[in-house]
Formats: sequence, structure tokens, C-alpha cells
Amino acid sequence: MGFLDSILGRSTPPPADLDVLFSVPQAALSLEVAGFTAAGLGGVCFRDSEGQVDDHVVGDAQKLITTDASVKVELTDDAHGFRWLTVTRAPGDVSGLVTDLHAANSSLADAGFGSGLLCSTVIFTSPTGGPCALVYLFKQGSFYPFVPMAGQPSTSRRRDNALELQMRGLVSDDVPVETKLDRWLALWGAPGLDV
Repeated sequence: MGFLDSILGRSTPPPADLDVLFSVPQAALSLEVAGFTAAGLGGVCFRDSEGQVDDHVVGDAQKLITTDASVKVELTDDAHGFRWLTVTRAPGDVSGLVTDLHAANSSLADAGFGSGLLCSTVIFTSPTGGPCALVYLFKQGSFYPFVPMAGQPSTSRRRDNALELQMRGLVSDDVPVETKLDRWLALWGAPGLDV
């Protein structure tokens, strides 16, 4: 941060701590006690401006992850122009899933695309049966819950704020939780979160 930035009140966000993902299995245990179940699905969302993240970088990440034949890795684009590297494992294998997501994030960061990393998700099934996610924001170094409400038309999507707050309370001792609620972004259409 430069002198002018400090005078103008600008701050530099903390660098992403990819290793904090390894605290998610403990958070998953806390959620499991309350009736949430790990879906065995997670993703890494990144911005691929002008096709800079080439097939070679994504291919390297996929090779690191797919050493186990039961693991499925997909690369998709969402409606907002972001790319998702989605990993599917056996439900409940949160440790393996987190290791895979860390490998994908590290591969992208090591290849110089760390500034394009947006978030990582670990998908759960809520006690009511709908999908929900624990989302890691790279630029903030914190997690937040996202719970889309089922049965809503795409023009008026809503979130289950009460369940999101419940999730926050359950995992707050396990992972760093984002304190500013306006940073709890909606991930409509993200892999595994369609309702």
C-alpha cells in the first residue's frame, strides 16, 4: 500500500490464505451435528478474462485432482461469464474434497492467475433437503453461507436468510466468517446450488 492510498483511506485486502480451506472438515462436522450433510461436491470459481487461463493450466489442475478414479472434475461456464472447476467425490468425503479444491486453487495461483480466483464452494444438503454452500472468498480471506430458497421463479430468487445465519453460528468457531453481510454474495446458478 502506498502513501497516497493511506491518505485516501484505501486499504489492501489480505492475501488469500488457501490453507484455511483445511479447516472446512471441522466446520462440516459442526454442520453435520445440526442435520446438514456434505454433498461431496465443491467448486473453484475464477475469472478467465480474455481466455488467459489456458487449457494447460486447467489440465494440470485436473491431473492433480483425478489421481483417484472415483473423482469427477468438470470445467463449466456460468451465466455471468465466470468459470467453475467442479469436483465431485463420494458424499461425506470433505477432507478429500478440500484437498482437491486446494490443489486446483494452488495450481491456478502458481500459474499467475491468483488475482482471478473469486471463491471456492463446498456444497451441503440442509436439514430441509435443499442445497446450501459454505463459500470461501479469496479476496476477503473469509467464509460465508449461501442458502437459495427452493421453489422460487428465476425472476424473483430469494435466499433463506434464517438458515444462513444458523449456519454462520454453527461454523463461526471453525472457520473465519465474513462479518460484513453485504459481502455474502448470491451464487445463483453455481454448480450444485440449483433449486
